[in-house]
Amino acid sequence: MSDEAELHLQRAENELVAAQMLFDVSSNPTLQKEQFKLEKDFTFYSPVIGHSYYSIFYSAKAILIKNGIKTEAPEVHKKTLEAFEKYLVSTGKLDMELLNIYQKMIVRADALLGIFSMEKRKRGEFTYQKLPQANKEPAQESLNNASFFFKNINKILR
Repeated sequence: MSDEAELHLQRAENELVAAQMLFDVSSNPTLQKEQFKLEKDFTFYSPVIGHSYYSIFYSAKAILIKNGIKTEAPEVHKKTLEAFEKYLVSTGKLDMELLNIYQKMIVRADALLGIFSMEKRKRGEFTYQKLPQANKEPAQESLNNASFFFKNINKILR
């Protein structure tokens, strides 16, 4: 595997670990108080969704690079999704389920992080919640999706 693909895969794993840590801390008030000395309960479910998305994004970049396909700014996220679909899924090199996960995560991350306009958020699959606690279930799903996606890409590349 190329050095660049390996770096993207390492970044994907780092994002996945960060998402898992934030989810675990959010779900454990005792850990927050004893380990991190937080005075009140916090949740970090929104960043879990963001880090989960980036794990998928960097995994996709890694496998694209391995296949000789580079995506760059502007619109690197859009270009990466399109290349992933065109060169890997539609050719049968990868399972359609990975594409579905990727597309769903983009909508969720975009809605949460405000990447797209307000109207795009309204039409998206994920309804943005003002309270971070309300994002626990979507965060768990995002974490599960990112883990599945990363593990599959990692198996292919390593």
